[in-house]
Amino acid sequence: MEALYLDDLKPGDTFASGEYTITADDIKAFARQFDPQPFHVDEKAAETSFFHGLIASGWHTAAITMRLMVECMPMGPGSIGASVDLTWTRPVRPGERLRVKIVIDEVKLSRSKPDRGIVYTTTETRNEHDELCQVMRSKVVAFMKSR
Repeated sequence: MEALYLDDLKPGDTFASGEYTITADDIKAFARQFDPQPFHVDEKAAETSFFHGLIASGWHTAAITMRLMVECMPMGPGSIGASVDLTWTRPVRPGERLRVKIVIDEVKLSRSKPDRGIVYTTTETRNEHDELCQVMRSKVVAFMKSR
């Protein structure tokens, strides 16, 4: 896909990613480094937890979401996150195939810096059963083509 810029985007534009399959090994490796809670790193402990089985860290789900976002909506020189609101709606388990859908909610040109603006998006992360796993509302700095 060709790189996108602020002037390419308008409210209502939608982008859909391919899939990413998460494995138990991925879940445990990420969690050992960044979120070493028992229900992320130990399958036996996870069975007796609130979740009744191994689940991915929400931060792991967010990282996968970011990868899928960059792949399906590649912003020209990149985009700079200004703020994000994350909601995890269900746990992600080994073997699930995740995908994202990004909707452009609003595009605002900067009044003081004409080479950029803010893009407001809603990104849903779903599994192969179309179950909603995460919702991310973002405010992102994006640049014009002719900077």
